[in-house]
Amino acid sequence: MTLNQPNGAGGALQQWTVEVVVVPKEGVNDPEGEAILGGLRSLGYATVQRARSGRFFTLTVSAPDADAAREDASRMADRLLANPVIQTFRIESVQPDQSAIGRV
Repeated sequence: MTLNQPNGAGGALQQWTVEVVVVPKEGVNDPEGEAILGGLRSLGYATVQRARSGRFFTLTVSAPDADAAREDASRMADRLLANPVIQTFRIESVQPDQSAIGRV
């Protein structure tokens, strides 16, 4: 697929909401996570054993189906949203974009 082109499905594109989570890879220093852990413990939450920080992205993607939307979002995350050297990402969900319902 070329960028900004339909995936060849021949059908109309739909709007999809894709949620992407980017976090540091295992073994990579996470100073923000460590600060959060220290803060939680100082507030008395001694049961917290680990805290990892990350970033959450909500993307609205035009694609013929959910699989194509997931593939597009995965490429976006791999190329821009996550630094592949120190971060990993996961696609949390792909759902029809509810804000597009009823729009002309």
